[in-house]
Amino acid sequence: MADLINNIPDEEAEDITVELELEDGKIVNCAIITILEVDGKDYIALLPMVDEDDDNYGDVWFYEYLEDDDDPDDEPELKYIEDDSVYEAVADAFDEFLDKQEYDELITEDEE
Repeated sequence: MADLINNIPDEEAEDITVELELEDGKIVNCAIITILEVDGKDYIALLPMVDEDDDNYGDVWFYEYLEDDDDPDDEPELKYIEDDSVYEAVADAFDEFLDKQEYDELITEDEE
């Protein structure tokens, strides 16, 4: 599942967004950063696309990412992560993802 987004070319991936309706009814458009696998489950990292004065500016949100492999027309479901230890594991996996991205950029720069 995670490969579906991670294998999209960078120029197309920048346009992938999702709209979330928050508990207060507010709709927030979010950029999809990546989908991570942690302990056999998929989690999505989202960046809210909000103004600098918004409280959520610069935050990264994590949700469990559920997709029905049997029905490709079915919309993926995002589920709130209630367990703090699971949330921390996902946040750690995201930090590792960022570290790898930075390392890959350094290697690419050295090759040029």
